Amino acid sequence: MTTSLAGAVVFYALAALAVAGAAWVAFARNIVHSAFALLATFFGVAGLYAFLSADLVAVIQLLVYVGGILILILFAVMLTSRISEVKVSNRSAGFGLGLLVLLGTIGVMAAVALRVPWGKAPPATPEPMAPGVGDALLGPYVLPFEVVSVLLLAALIGAVTLARGRKRIAASGTPGAAAPDPVPERKTKDEERKTPDGEVQP
Repeated sequence: MTTSLAGAVVFYALAALAVAGAAWVAFARNIVHSAFALLATFFGVAGLYAFLSADLVAVIQLLVYVGGILILILFAVMLTSRISEVKVSNRSAGFGLGLLVLLGTIGVMAAVALRVPWGKAPPATPEPMAPGVGDALLGPYVLPFEVVSVLLLAALIGAVTLARGRKRIAASGTPGAAAPDPVPERKTKDEERKTPDGEVQP
């Protein structure tokens, strides 16, 4: 198997993985299955980035989308009550209309791909992306980078504050009220028959 053929096989395999995962997300009846199908889509997209020599973007795809967004979605789905029931799950509304739009889009893209005279670009030498991105973030784009960092920090502090406030409200029943006193334990029959001297009455 030649190098070009092996590269084509890897590319189409990763593309098929991403498309199949996205289709499963859209057409699955259970929203839990849709959330897990995102994993295949994210891995397929990350593999395509790595195949195109965009190693930094591939790593960011895995860290942000797989390690962050997907885990957040799974937690939200699994902590929602009765989410696995079909009535409150993904109904895939508009299946027929969506299928028609999909077929039309595929037809237009196929016509463009077959009719446009695509030129063959000379093979480029792959270069590492991380040094250039690091120089850009700490050079001309240092101010937007720091602003985004402060924005994320403010969002994190706000989320923690809201979570602590909800816990206090749930414990007391009203905002700002003190926690209710614990329920007194019931005494046993022997303890109820005890005299002030500590003896048990018959």
